[in-house]
Amino acid sequence: MVEDSTFHIKRIRFDENYHPSDNTRLTTNFANLARGESRQENLRNVLKMIDNRFNALAHWDNPEGNRYSVEIEIISFEMNIDVSGRRETFPLIEVLNTTIVDKKNNQRIEGLTGNNFSSYVRDYDFSVLLQEHNRHQSAFSTPDKFGDLHGNLFKRVVNSRIYKDNFKKNPVICLSVSTNRTYHRTANRHPVLGVEYQQPDFSLTDQYFGKMGMQVRYFMPPNSVAPLAFYFSGDLLSDYSNLELISTISTMESFQKIYRPEIYNANSAADGCYQPSLNSQDYSITRIVYDREERSQLAVAQGKFTEENFIKPYQDILEQWLARSAA
Repeated sequence: MVEDSTFHIKRIRFDENYHPSDNTRLTTNFANLARGESRQENLRNVLKMIDNRFNALAHWDNPEGNRYSVEIEIISFEMNIDVSGRRETFPLIEVLNTTIVDKKNNQRIEGLTGNNFSSYVRDYDFSVLLQEHNRHQSAFSTPDKFGDLHGNLFKRVVNSRIYKDNFKKNPVICLSVSTNRTYHRTANRHPVLGVEYQQPDFSLTDQYFGKMGMQVRYFMPPNSVAPLAFYFSGDLLSDYSNLELISTISTMESFQKIYRPEIYNANSAADGCYQPSLNSQDYSITRIVYDREERSQLAVAQGKFTEENFIKPYQDILEQWLARSAA
């Protein structure tokens, strides 16, 4: 039964020697970077980007701009399902965990868990279920209870004993803003997160993360060119230190410059009324090789893998669990 399931964690260091494990979703930003002939150069370059951005944001008592470095672990949560005395294991979600190295004080400081977010069930929801639902629809819509299973699984992970034993704070996920929404700059400004943007109509991703128990705020950090979407539970501005927030910004902004250069490596910054676009031609390209087309194809393949190996075999059990969770 799902209620008897347990979660366990695998940790892999993300550094220049990183190789994706067999269970890693290949659609993940960091896994895509670690493949092909340029893999080690890619990894060195992105890690240097992250350290440079961190030091630029954490500039106080840092006159040489090299006081800090960021270490990153890939955290994989797997789910054990006990059915008829047989235990099955399914890779559920992956996040990143940061550690800040203060070279001046010879100190290691906990960063944030979350940052990137990868999920096999989300691949199924968006690349299989949603596509099939809309194949013969005249207008776009979402299936009934879209995201309910994924949201409940995520909340169960975050509230599990194994999560609380390993991480002190709830995760913060940092993603790109939506290309079909318009964002408006506000007067609110945070010293690290930067200027806040707002938009009144939640995107499908925003709604999906809402079912995971997370709300969203949009901030454009100092010297950035576009706002980032920060998904969190609790109080983003009060629950986390400046260095923790910087570890997330430096990590995820660097990934977004590679993955969405049209938005995050644009040659001009977002103005007061901003609609991101992947059709912009006014941007710079990093020296890091990234195959965005392959990534989208893999999302479909891995969504179908989830359907065959998780959704269909355990559908009755999962539906019963969802019904009890709703009650």
